[in-house]
Amino acid sequence: MSFWAYILRCADGSYYTGHTEDLDRRVWQHQTGAIRGYTFTRRPVELVWSDYFESRADAADAEMRIKSWSRAKKEAFIARNWTRLKQLSVPPKERAEHDQTASASLGRVPRLRSGNRDSLEFMSSSSPPPLIILVRPQLGENIGKAARAMLNFGLTEMRLVSPRDGWPNPSAGPAAAGADIVLEQARVFDSVAAATADCAHVYATTVRKRGVTKPVFTPEAAAAAIRATTQRSAILFGPERAGLESDDVALARAIITVPINPEFGSLNLAQAVILTAYEWSKGESLSSPPKVALDPPAPQEELEGLIGQLDAMLEDAHYFWPPDRTQITKRTLRNLLTKPAWNAGEVRTLRGILRAIGPDNPHAKRG
Repeated sequence: MSFWAYILRCADGSYYTGHTEDLDRRVWQHQTGAIRGYTFTRRPVELVWSDYFESRADAADAEMRIKSWSRAKKEAFIARNWTRLKQLSVPPKERAEHDQTASASLGRVPRLRSGNRDSLEFMSSSSPPPLIILVRPQLGENIGKAARAMLNFGLTEMRLVSPRDGWPNPSAGPAAAGADIVLEQARVFDSVAAATADCAHVYATTVRKRGVTKPVFTPEAAAAAIRATTQRSAILFGPERAGLESDDVALARAIITVPINPEFGSLNLAQAVILTAYEWSKGESLSSPPKVALDPPAPQEELEGLIGQLDAMLEDAHYFWPPDRTQITKRTLRNLLTKPAWNAGEVRTLRGILRAIGPDNPHAKRG
């Protein structure tokens, strides 16, 4: 039996945390007012986070830890903003000291203090990355592509269960496109049971009904659950032709699936791996395209200079015709030029262009 911890957002913007063995029923009770308590007068309520645990004690412990958090910390947790969550887990005094020395440690995230009552241990950075287990993969090329997808998002530990063409496979290397570390460290097992023996949490990926009743997660929810444990987790992927068999899924504790076109529900192996790896990577400090601050809009005086310059040139070119529509046309032109919020450099560039094509430029070609 699974037990759940959950967070509800109430109509007044506050948060309610609880735990239960039947999540759907409990949320329905909160939403309908069947439970008279905190949420009764704060409806409607919305489920914004949940996670399952193997014992009621673990779920209750998670509930009590989250309840003690500040509103800001709960919102960072719900948004899966792990960097912000870690920052808020540092006591205010230590956080202020960190801010004062931020210039000397740019980009460094404050460490959670050991034993800090506000830190949620099952969300700490000590959560190990999940293992990717390919069950009876058929083509070496697909193993290589899966390795490439893994390394793109920071995963390096691959396990293979009875690969059809044996291992190592010469076709895997070129398809991995440089993800050699994943292939070199890949381990081979004879069975799914052996490959998952050291894992506490095993997820099976499938989009088909397999005759088993297990918790079902999206890749995003599964990634959050994997981060919510300090024990090892594994994700199973089936062979290319038909996916995992029912006996494989039966060994898992939960299922990962995605909404997919019922008329075409076929994902290739690397696509399935990349879906789950990407969701897990959201909590990692991986390299991203740098954010570049935009220059502020140019002062109104500079923008007026541009508009005045263009107006004068258009007057000389007899553009404003008929005369009774001149003001309307100028107003349209002004609206056009004020929409983009040009910065000072852009305004200077545009004015330079106008000077270059204007009648006072001796180098401009004339017809």
